[in-house]
Parts: sequence; C-alpha cells; structure tokens
Amino acid sequence: MTAERSFMSLAIAASAVVAVAFGLRNCMGLFISPINSHTALGYATISFAFAVMHLMWGVSQPVAGALSDRWGPRPVLLGGALLLAGATALIPFATSAGALVVVLGIAFASGAGTAGPALLASAISRWVPEAKRSVANGMITAGGSFGTFIIVPLAQLFIGVAGQGALVILGAISLISVPLVLFITSGASSAPVAHAQGISLQQAIRDAYRDPNYLLLTAGFFTCGFHIAFIATHLPGVVALCMLPPSVGAWSLSIIGLFNVFGALWIGRHIQAHRMKVALSAIYFGRALLIVAFVFSPKVPLTFFIFSAGIGFTYLSTVPPTIGLVAKLHGPRYLATLFGLVMLSHQIGGFLGAYLGGKAFEATGSYDWMWWADVALCLMAAAVHLPIRESQPRLAAAAA
Repeated sequence: MTAERSFMSLAIAASAVVAVAFGLRNCMGLFISPINSHTALGYATISFAFAVMHLMWGVSQPVAGALSDRWGPRPVLLGGALLLAGATALIPFATSAGALVVVLGIAFASGAGTAGPALLASAISRWVPEAKRSVANGMITAGGSFGTFIIVPLAQLFIGVAGQGALVILGAISLISVPLVLFITSGASSAPVAHAQGISLQQAIRDAYRDPNYLLLTAGFFTCGFHIAFIATHLPGVVALCMLPPSVGAWSLSIIGLFNVFGALWIGRHIQAHRMKVALSAIYFGRALLIVAFVFSPKVPLTFFIFSAGIGFTYLSTVPPTIGLVAKLHGPRYLATLFGLVMLSHQIGGFLGAYLGGKAFEATGSYDWMWWADVALCLMAAAVHLPIRESQPRLAAAAA
C-alpha cells in the first residue's frame, strides 16, 4: 500500500468513526418527545439532560485528548466506542431525571466525545503531509456530517417501528466503530512518532492560555456550540410549533448533515490558500444572515429545508479552520488536547443553547428570543476572529 493510499484509507475510516458518533448525537433531538411520553419528566427536565450531554461532550474531549497524547489513541477510542454503544441502548431504561442525566448526559456524551475530529485527526496525522492537513481535517469533519445525513432519517424510521426501542437498534449499529478503530490504531502503532522535545503537556496548555490568539479562537467557538446545540436539540420542536409533521424535522436535520459534507470538504480545500481566521469570520457572519432570513420567512416545509441546506453548509465547516489554527499557533504535538479545550468552550455554549432553548419555550411558548440571541452571538464571533494573528498560507512551499 502506497503512503497516499494508506493516508486515504485511514482518513476514510476515521471519517466513518466520526460519522457514527456525530450521527447518534445529532439524532437525539428526535427522541425528546418519545422520552417525554414514556417518562412524563417534562420538557425542561429533558432539555437539562440534553444540555448536560452537550457540556459533557465538550468536557470529555480534552480529557480524551490528554489520555490519547499520553497512552495512544487505541484504548481511548475503543473504550469510547463501547461506552457509546452501551449508553445509547440504555437510554430507554432511564426513566428518572437522575438516570437520564447519567446515561444520556454523561455516559453517552463521554462515549461520543472520544470520537472528536481532533483526536481522529491526531491519530492519523503522521501520514498527512502538511500541505494536505486541511483536506484531511475536512474529510474527517465531513464524515460527521454524512453520519447525520444517514443516521437521522434511520432513527426516525426506527422510532416509527419500535418507539424508544430505536435506541437499542442504534446502539447495536454503532458497534461498527470497533473494527474501524482497530484498523486505524493498528496502522498507527507501526508508524514512527515524531514528538516535540522539551515541552510537557502542562506547559503546552499554559502557553496556549497565555496566547491571546488562542483565547480569541476559544471565545468564538462558544457561539458555534450555542446555536448548533440549539438547532440540533430544538429544531424538531420548532417544526412542531409550526404545526408541521415530525418528518419535516427529521429531514431538516438530515439535510443539515448532507450539506455539511459539502461545506466541510469545500472549507478544507479553501483554507489551504486563504487565511483561516477570515474564513471563520465569514462563516459566522453568513450564519447570522441565514437566521435573520429564516425568522422573517413563512414557516413552510420548503423554508425549513432551504434554511437547513444553508446552515448545514456552514454547520461544522468551522471545525477544519479551527483545528488548523490550533495547529498553526501551537503545533500538532498536543493537538488533540488543545483543540479539546477549545471544544470545551464550544460545548459550554452547547449546554446553554440546549438548556435555554427549553426554558425559553416553557416561559414564552416560542423560540423567538433564542434566534435573536443566536444572531447577536454570530456577529460577536465574526468580529473576534479578525484580530487573530495568522501568517499567510504558504501552500506552494508546503506542497514542495
């Protein structure tokens, strides 16, 4: 197997692992109504469990990254795949508020968090030439999007057939990640590892938090988490509020996943020759415009589908340039950990987006003020990326 083919096969396998984790996480919003019908816990209580899920997904990523940087990716990824499958299957049996928080909010989220894009990118990074690193990150991120496109409609189909039993089926399907992880990490174990000398993980973290560029990047990623979690958790509720069938919500989430494949692959190539901070600023500004247009549009299925296509193109396209900037600013050695810490900010935003969405609906009967909060945060994120000091891309030199 040539180095190029080895890189491609590993990147595709890594994309598939991310696809399973992201697809399961992004389909969970479809289960809010079935969980409420089965448990009668109430919308705010269930939203709190989902908010904890988004937060723990962020907390687990720097922890998983640090463990991977210390012990290697195989035990971390294998443990996460098994935890994700088991927790998914156990959600129907979590009938109290505490049990739902533990199973969905902590166990499920921790399993999904081990399959973060940065950890998978780090696991295959030794085969990736610097000139192709952005493309690899785009492929891995696109895998998460493709997983959403495939798994969300499957989940809706399984709900129609088996109700909450759909989660047991999805848990069994997710075990496909186990052989993929073995393939990825088996290749990794045979390759030489180039470690930076003279710097510890603790020193790398201290250096990052003393860097204003890293802090600005971290602050901007908070916004991404806020509205991704809000949309993933509550878009089916917005559809129901507009008196549209549940299938509109399922297809809207699926369209987000499909168009995110295109967005992630496009941004991976685009940032090879353009500044990543400018791309990030443009993405957040574009999201603000999309949300404003959605708010003032008639709420018919076509509106939801067009909005989902637009927001999907930008949905996770923030990830490749964010990973790329972390690597540019602080090198690839501790990429999994340092990006995991940036992702923690993302998921603090996710916690608030999921939880406040439920509170807003219970308090006002609508999601209007959440949409406007989303617009304001998008404009803030568009502004904070511009002061980041980033060198011009040197594509030709890197390719040479």
